[in-house]
Amino acid sequence: MVDLSGKVALVTGSSRGIGRGCAIELARAGADVAVNYRSHAEEGEETAQVIRDLGRSAIVIGADVSDRTSVESMVNQAIETFGKIDILVANAAMSIRQRFLEATVEDVEKTIGVCMWGVFHVTHLVAQHLAERGKGGKIVIISSVHSFRPFAGAVAYNMSKAAINNMAYTVAGELAEHRINVNVIEPGWTDTPGERKFMSESDLQAAWQDLPLGKAADIADIGKTAVFLSSPEAGHITGANLRVDGGEWIPSR
Repeated sequence: MVDLSGKVALVTGSSRGIGRGCAIELARAGADVAVNYRSHAEEGEETAQVIRDLGRSAIVIGADVSDRTSVESMVNQAIETFGKIDILVANAAMSIRQRFLEATVEDVEKTIGVCMWGVFHVTHLVAQHLAERGKGGKIVIISSVHSFRPFAGAVAYNMSKAAINNMAYTVAGELAEHRINVNVIEPGWTDTPGERKFMSESDLQAAWQDLPLGKAADIADIGKTAVFLSSPEAGHITGANLRVDGGEWIPSR
């Protein structure tokens, strides 16, 4: 069993969905967690309470990851509270689904601001902290199978996810000398509240049954993967991409 006792994790976008799954599983493994939200404060507190019920410490920090100053404040608050950050899960994302011909520059920029720049900002700042401490660390980037599957109506999301993958691989090489592991998780279709924005419950359930494993991923599936990549057991893994999609990408499907 993975033991992250004594470690501190910052998980962006962890009030709900995949971020919540990562935050809770990290706590279950023994880590204290800084929970970040942008617009779901109550759900952020709910995530933190689950973490506290597991016997770990948690703080809740409101921050818009697309804003550099806001991210600086969040990282500083986490360090001031816990004394350090050992693990970053850069998860926060958004998607405004529009066909390309109808897409507005404003909405594309909003999506890229969160999904690409948000990942850059928090990774950059936490990596600087980890390098300064000189004790290594773990950075997990939550990407998507959309990074290579050109899903229609999500051009800004797709291009952002492709960009952060390449960013992660580049950063992994540069940070290796600091013993900072940088890896990517590519979730496929995952059962999250955000999916309900685009499809009805009955349509989702029907679509998920057609996936190779007959179901969508649970947020805990992604969380457990983040725990592994944050653990000593994954010490020789960096610049890797771990797809957690139940085989959704397989071309023959």
